[in-house]
Amino acid sequence: MSINIKLLKQTCEIAGAPSHEQRVREFVIKEMKPYVDEISVDNMGNVVCLRKGKKNKKVMIAAHMDEIGFMVSHIDENGFLRFVPLGGFDPKTLTAQRVIVHGKKDIIGVMGCKPIHVMTAEERTKPVPLTDYFIDLGMPKKEVEKIVSVGNTVTRERELIEMGNCVNCKSLDNRVSVFILIETMKNLKNNPYDVYAVFTVQEEIGIRGASVSALKIQPDFGFGLDITIAFDVPGAKEHEKITELGKGTAIKIMDTSVVCDYRMIEYMKQTAIKHKIKWQTEILTGGGTDTAGIQRMTAGGAISGCISIPTRHVHQVIEMADKDDIAASIDLLRNCLQDIDKYDWSFK
Repeated sequence: MSINIKLLKQTCEIAGAPSHEQRVREFVIKEMKPYVDEISVDNMGNVVCLRKGKKNKKVMIAAHMDEIGFMVSHIDENGFLRFVPLGGFDPKTLTAQRVIVHGKKDIIGVMGCKPIHVMTAEERTKPVPLTDYFIDLGMPKKEVEKIVSVGNTVTRERELIEMGNCVNCKSLDNRVSVFILIETMKNLKNNPYDVYAVFTVQEEIGIRGASVSALKIQPDFGFGLDITIAFDVPGAKEHEKITELGKGTAIKIMDTSVVCDYRMIEYMKQTAIKHKIKWQTEILTGGGTDTAGIQRMTAGGAISGCISIPTRHVHQVIEMADKDDIAASIDLLRNCLQDIDKYDWSFK
């Protein structure tokens, strides 16, 4: 199965920092409208797309729209911007990067810090802390303030390209899952239960959107969709890899926010085997997903699991995923939604 690279490129390149997902939201609504029975947007900005089934149960799938970014916290006397992070950042990934500042209009900036030429010998041996970075817009303060205000968001600038059998871009976390959910709903047939495809907000700052959506929907079953670490790179030991590119979609067992329901794990494995979908297991040793919000914010809990997309260089502007793994993720989710009423969900 080939994937729609044009659609994936559009999905990844849109800007949408946490709590400022409006551009992604507009895109998702446009793409989803022909394929679902109802679309609603809640007070937080989650997009809830309902495809009705024939039986009286609910399934919720969550793919978060937001990407890690920044918020402008100060404009100094020379027009340089200081910022605070929105989501988890490794400072070393900021060096020499272009960013987009979303003020009255979008403008390009560059991440700056102290040049190595004027660092002390001790400074050269240490990572540059996040607080030492600034954004240079190439304009004096008077011009900057015509466009930029404290509170404006900043996102990273990098287009999607193909590399071998992989795609490479900023914000595959988690736009690849937004893409997967869109493509799944386009191709979903004969779903027995009501399917709520929820494109959530503010996952990167605390799984916030998925939690309020689950509280409203009260699903019986839940699927998170998110990337996971593929640490299949030089220097990694076998037990550290978590997942590997090209080895198939990943079925989550646990991460730091959730232990997936053992029944759902087994159901997903059996579905993958039945439909000859390439898969691998995933235990993520650091990081959480919307799966936790779905599982916990339902009265009595929802039977929940997660489809994870192996990704290298996570939370950088060069995130990389394998096209076959993406296709396998679409296949697994679609078949899980179509066959879910055929499985024995009793405790045993």
